[in-house]
Amino acid sequence: MAEMDESVERKEDSDSEMDEMETEDHNAEDAEEEELEFDDSAYVMYHQANLGSPCLSFDVLLDGLGDNREEFPLTLSLVAGSQSPKDHNDIITVMKMSNLQRIKHKTADESDSDSSESEDEDDKPDLETTTLNHPGCVNRIRATEINNKKYAATWSMNGKVYIWDLSKPYEAINDTEKLSYYIRNCLSPDPIFNFSGHRGEGYALDWSRITPGQLASGDCNKNIYLWKLKSDSSWCVEPAPYCSHSDSVEDIQWSPTEANVFASCSVDKSIKVWDARASPAKACMLTCSGAHDSDINVIHWNRNDPFLVSGGDDGVIKIWDLRQFQHQKPSAVFKHHSAPITSVEWHPTDNSVFAASGEDNMISLWDMAVERDTEDESSSKDDENIPAQLLFIHQGQNEIKEVHWHWQMPGVVISTAIDGFNVFRTISV
Repeated sequence: MAEMDESVERKEDSDSEMDEMETEDHNAEDAEEEELEFDDSAYVMYHQANLGSPCLSFDVLLDGLGDNREEFPLTLSLVAGSQSPKDHNDIITVMKMSNLQRIKHKTADESDSDSSESEDEDDKPDLETTTLNHPGCVNRIRATEINNKKYAATWSMNGKVYIWDLSKPYEAINDTEKLSYYIRNCLSPDPIFNFSGHRGEGYALDWSRITPGQLASGDCNKNIYLWKLKSDSSWCVEPAPYCSHSDSVEDIQWSPTEANVFASCSVDKSIKVWDARASPAKACMLTCSGAHDSDINVIHWNRNDPFLVSGGDDGVIKIWDLRQFQHQKPSAVFKHHSAPITSVEWHPTDNSVFAASGEDNMISLWDMAVERDTEDESSSKDDENIPAQLLFIHQGQNEIKEVHWHWQMPGVVISTAIDGFNVFRTISV
């Protein structure tokens, strides 16, 4: 396993321009518009990774290292899709980041030079990657596991949806000999299935967590198609689309508790809840029209409670109680981001916590269980303008596109942006 410092080139795959994994410069000297000072006392862990070409969509690959693990160093695996300027250069990257250490906070009598000199070379993070050639830019990628094998679905800019078996590249990043063989022989497994029925590109994509192999994909032509895994391990796509939106379908989420229910959001400003047991013409059970004042970009379904969180071009985040959805009024509304919301996701185990990212280059962490202390006379007017539920603001990336919690490591957040990945955990969650 190659150890990677702040500027070492990867020897395994020079064509993919994957250069480095590095720890953050705590002085943030490269901030372009504003001098941002990194406060390491607010973080338990913080690392960066840059794969060369931007990977603006990714997903977490669950591993067999155990759940609820908090002991450092940490290891995590991801799958990401690139958006390079030239279509023929686009790839899927399967990666493993390991030896992720907690931040070593300086003591009161320790200088920056003392801290840097005491850093052990064994504390440097490691990055292993394998790649698969992808036809066209990857609009979105989502991973799942079926019979202990890892798969990914990708939405391509060429208008097709692909399914990939990640077994070989995933095994390679976890075995030195297999990794050498994979790279030496320039392996790149082909997709095992593709669907061109959308007749145009899209972004909405989600695997069911209840029914293995069940997938939903939505396109910019307002159509949603459902996929089912057949007994021969191939996929069939229902011929008739689910079509109730009047504009582009931007995101889809399967219910985490009901096998046949999914939700969607759209540029038409609506959120819809569907029952897949009904015919496509009658499947739309609930519609919240005008859920936002502009395009709704993303939604996410709480794993344990009947709540959706949504984010729109208006920069607003809304919480929806699906038990009261017919009243078309959100349970909570938050306007702290100053630009369109690009990603939202509930914490996998803490039902009141969620993360969001926006085009204002910020990631926000929220806790719905927090209430403002009205008796606190020490709070200023500026504090009153900050929602009490806002736990943390993370900055330092440009054009943040997606943020995900790691399901097996409490509080660990991964984000991707035009300038690479951040992996961090704050003292807030």
